[in-house]
Amino acid sequence: MSTGLIDSINRRTQLAGYNRLALLLFRLGGQELFGINVFKVQEVVQAPKLTWVPAAHSHVRGVAPVRGRMIPVLDLAAAVQAAPPADEPRYLIVAEFNRRVQGFLVHGVERIVNVDVGEVTPPPASAGDDGYLTAVTRLKDRLIQIIDVEKVLADVIGLAADLEALPAHTGDARQRRWRVLVADDSKVARMQIARTLEQLDLEPVLVNDGREALRFLRSQAESRQGDDDLLMVISDIEMPDMDGYTLTTEIRRDPRLETLHVLLHTSLSGVFNHSMVEQVGANRFVPKFNSDELARNVIERLRNKELELEQAAMA
Repeated sequence: MSTGLIDSINRRTQLAGYNRLALLLFRLGGQELFGINVFKVQEVVQAPKLTWVPAAHSHVRGVAPVRGRMIPVLDLAAAVQAAPPADEPRYLIVAEFNRRVQGFLVHGVERIVNVDVGEVTPPPASAGDDGYLTAVTRLKDRLIQIIDVEKVLADVIGLAADLEALPAHTGDARQRRWRVLVADDSKVARMQIARTLEQLDLEPVLVNDGREALRFLRSQAESRQGDDDLLMVISDIEMPDMDGYTLTTEIRRDPRLETLHVLLHTSLSGVFNHSMVEQVGANRFVPKFNSDELARNVIERLRNKELELEQAAMA
């Protein structure tokens, strides 16, 4: 089962960049279907024997050897507060998020489905701001709930640290306070990025998906404010309604926005992302989440922008 599933995952990742999303569907003890982006999945195996870890979070069931390395294993049903299952989890989804590999215990693995990102919507308001859903979609008459794994990991493992040291380039000598548009469907990711930007004395403008980001940019262009104080766009890749690749493509197609600096920032891993960055015309790709690495890229853009303005003023 695992080999065939991973082969399917490898084929499905080729859909990225076409506003398509491939989801691995699974169950957490009930009949509800949950989904995870297959691009984040390394493999699916039978639930292994676990080694207990003292003082670990209550949702960490232990560690397990997977391909020669010990990885933490989380009880996903407990982490997302799903209904208490009647039996033990049967499968382990091994996935990489934010440069960490971990396993998620689930009770059943269904199949992989391909959906149009336009049919993926934010969770209903009734889910609340503290819920663990990042989006929902439908497969025929069945609801698929897409889990905000970054929030799960933040609650269980903790958030990434702040900047180790505030970079020397601060806002003291600036003539303006720059804004940075941040598009990410994960509340945790938006908070992490915003915190890093604020430590650099930059003003984050936060939106939930690519469609909302494009709407904001076009509105700024209409009012002729697009180049006044907007330094750059930092966008996730996988988002409901419009993904980051499609957002970048639309930015490059618009003469009013085509020179805007776009940094794609995602927990998706692999060389495929670097190829797609070039294909859609993004300026940079930075894997999540390291605040210092993100800051270095933002500061590089800031310095280049201010140098451009100085040169234009002297011309």
